[in-house]
Amino acid sequence: MVSVQKKIINGRAYYYLDYSYREGGKVKKNVKYLGDEIPPNVENLKEEFFIEICRNRWYPHFEKIKRSYADERKTKPPSMREKDIEQFATRFTYNTSRIEGSTLTLRETADLLEKGITPSRRPVEDVRETEAHREIFYDMLAYDGEISLKIVLQWHKKLFRYTKDDIAGRIRKHNVKISGSSFEPPTPIELDNLLRNFFSWYRRNKLHPVHLAALTHLKFVTIHPFVDGNGRISRLLANFVLKKHGYPMLVIDYTRRRGYYNVLERSQVSGDETIFATWFFRRYINEYRKYVK
Repeated sequence: MVSVQKKIINGRAYYYLDYSYREGGKVKKNVKYLGDEIPPNVENLKEEFFIEICRNRWYPHFEKIKRSYADERKTKPPSMREKDIEQFATRFTYNTSRIEGSTLTLRETADLLEKGITPSRRPVEDVRETEAHREIFYDMLAYDGEISLKIVLQWHKKLFRYTKDDIAGRIRKHNVKISGSSFEPPTPIELDNLLRNFFSWYRRNKLHPVHLAALTHLKFVTIHPFVDGNGRISRLLANFVLKKHGYPMLVIDYTRRRGYYNVLERSQVSGDETIFATWFFRRYINEYRKYVK
């Protein structure tokens, strides 16, 4: 995270921006001098400083991943590319649903989505929402417009139309709590303005696409506009951004959910988006390590 640090030299205070991270077992630092007072626009300076760091540390890796991924796809016949998407859809659907409490195993998810075999002794709700998630994933792949409240509501309605019709495609009208988290989502009266600002931010931003995907996920899930499904929709939105700009999509593994929950909560409580963004960047590079070697 980017923080403001103070140093006392000869009795005078001097302020710096500090971004520390661990690499190769060592802690590395990036610092930027602010002056003998904290500037009133320090939050903007933090954001600019982090983007400057990203341009040097993260973005070159993302570009290498994009190029290598595109080159690899060119060598594959269409049938193999379709199979890759089918397998990704299964893995993505399994993990994003499992994070939210689905009981289906990866094998059961694959049998259901790829062979039409319905698992026995599993809740009907889990089966229906798994099938629906795969459907909206393919809807997302086919969609060539920009994200908007209208399309998000359509995806949400399709996700829950057979299991929770009373909340499907509807912005919540009451307060909610996130189990196990100290973060309190916004109140219903705040949601209209927050959503308007979110889509406005998305349309005008100039961020690198992987950075944009991370913050799209974080900002949307922090607004938490639905009673249920906020995580699934936010992860879908992140992959929409990656797909739209030609980058390989990302699965957030169910087995890594504790770290995922932790960085989400820390970013939400502190208001520091760099915490989640840094985690997302590391996860993305680790997922596609073969392209950056």
